[in-house]
Amino acid sequence: MDMVSFKGIVFIVSALVAVASSLLMVTRKNPIHSALWMIVTFFAMAVIYLLLNAQFIAVAQVMVYAGAIMMLILFVIMMVHMEKGGESDAGKPRRSAKTRIAWALITVVLLGEILLGALFYQMTGQGGEYSVEVVNRVGHVKTVGALLYGQYLFPFEIASILLLVGIVGAVVITKRK
Repeated sequence: MDMVSFKGIVFIVSALVAVASSLLMVTRKNPIHSALWMIVTFFAMAVIYLLLNAQFIAVAQVMVYAGAIMMLILFVIMMVHMEKGGESDAGKPRRSAKTRIAWALITVVLLGEILLGALFYQMTGQGGEYSVEVVNRVGHVKTVGALLYGQYLFPFEIASILLLVGIVGAVVITKRK
């Protein structure tokens, strides 16, 4: 078995795990079970990032999302004392057939756009300032750092300020109670 077929098999398995665990995540009534399936989805996505030769993104995915964010979500779920079975669906109105058809159409259009974008990328190849060759020569982390602190410095700083405001807001809300 050569490396190409091994990478293909690993990709197919991790993609199937990611899709299955994300479906299980959104269909579980218990929020803790949903959060655990979300962790499985994050790990499967990290494997896909590794296969795409994006080591920094894979490690960040595991450390930030599967680690810190999911622990925060689990603590919040446990702190608000959710009922064992989740919320009841008895008082919620059912979606009409028109609404379901509209959502199905939106989903098909979005998936079609993703497919067309992938096909266009395959036909034209990747060019530009940060091609695969440049990233492999310079390094993944160095390239990400140069982009974050160069071209995307302003959005990066805005995101950090928003995170700081969120943390301060959470502390203020907690102190009031």
